[in-house]
Amino acid sequence: MPENSYFAHYIPLLIQVIVAIALATIMVTLSHLLGKHKWSRAKNTAYECGIEPTGDAQQRFSVKFYLVGMLFILFDVEAVFLYPWAVIARELKMFGFWEMMVYIGLVLVGFFYIWKKGILDWNASEKGGN
Repeated sequence: MPENSYFAHYIPLLIQVIVAIALATIMVTLSHLLGKHKWSRAKNTAYECGIEPTGDAQQRFSVKFYLVGMLFILFDVEAVFLYPWAVIARELKMFGFWEMMVYIGLVLVGFFYIWKKGILDWNASEKGGN
């Protein structure tokens, strides 16, 4: 591999991406060509946990559904920050401990705020009427 080219270091990555895309394309194509295509009314129905679907697929969801989804992602990301800290906690000594306590304190303030706002209470009626 030439030492003077910056992009030469990325050639193995490029080869890996090309091989992955080619392999995925080959597998999907072979599955389509070799697979059985026996269509029936039962196969064409929507699968929804064994329950016959009812209602319109374009129905509106409550805003609380999206809020809880975003909060899940937020607290999930918060947990991701705890893992690297836990690995090097002894190296950081007391400074790292107190920094993490400040971080957890801020996360708990946010948690208690959303708790008091009633975002986590699914039984409460919505004020906006969505």
